[in-house]
Amino acid sequence: MRHYEIVILIHPDQSEQVPAMLERYKALITSTGGQVHRFEDWGRRQLAYQINKLAKAHYLLLNIEITKETLAEIETGFKFNDAVLRHLTVQKDKAETTPSVILKQVERDEARKAQQEHTAA
Repeated sequence: MRHYEIVILIHPDQSEQVPAMLERYKALITSTGGQVHRFEDWGRRQLAYQINKLAKAHYLLLNIEITKETLAEIETGFKFNDAVLRHLTVQKDKAETTPSVILKQVERDEARKAQQEHTAA
């Protein structure tokens, strides 16, 4: 089995369906003997350029260990899912389990907002 990192951009109007989509993909991965090493929900973020006249998208990151056949099945699912705007799959040498730089930035931003709200109240 190989290690992959997948970043998925989901339509911002479909953000409430993200947990169900994620569970479906996790079930597919584990049912074929794969493993999810890391999952990060980065939330809605500004896009660098518009995609289908959208300026924001909901970002997900998955680090998984699966077979080529399962990867092909997952990517086919991305292609036929209207909620998925873009996806990028990168093959990795080993499993990544530490928090990503983006997640650390998201957590810092959330902590800063919470502190500002606390001091304003």
